[in-house]
Amino acid sequence: MKDEIRRVTDSDYAWHVEPADPHSPPAAALLRLYLAEMITRYHGRPTDDAEIDRHLAEGHHSDDLTPPTGLLLLAHHHGHPAGCIGLRHLAPRTLELTRMFVHPDTRGNGGATALLHAAESTARTLGAHTIRLNTRKDLTEARALYLKHGYTETPPYGNDPLADHWFERRLS
Repeated sequence: MKDEIRRVTDSDYAWHVEPADPHSPPAAALLRLYLAEMITRYHGRPTDDAEIDRHLAEGHHSDDLTPPTGLLLLAHHHGHPAGCIGLRHLAPRTLELTRMFVHPDTRGNGGATALLHAAESTARTLGAHTIRLNTRKDLTEARALYLKHGYTETPPYGNDPLADHWFERRLS
């Protein structure tokens, strides 16, 4: 699976994407930054370590992004951990995209596209025919990215109380 993921990364942007344990230090650090950004954007105010720890304890962790329930992909930009994306099993041939994050210092360098392509390639390797995801109305950049890459808005699925938009893409 690692060879398939490496093949879809874009060498022009010096991105390398591979599976990672969400509890490994680089992945855990990026997932904390992801959660901090989600909290800050949702509430429109800064957060702190105590609030992030509370959210993690309340179930906003990424423990399900390990086999057999899912997978976390970690992106490196010029050799440094710079982004992540998760895939979670929803149904036998359907995976959910989650935890898409590119470190602010590396945004605008193709990282989101590299992560999305790696996730789609990995999903195909795992036998998925469809990828679904949900996102919030304040994450306008994410919505634009998904539309640009062929995702279409769909009716709601699941029970995420923070979700405002749902997308799906059929994999060929």
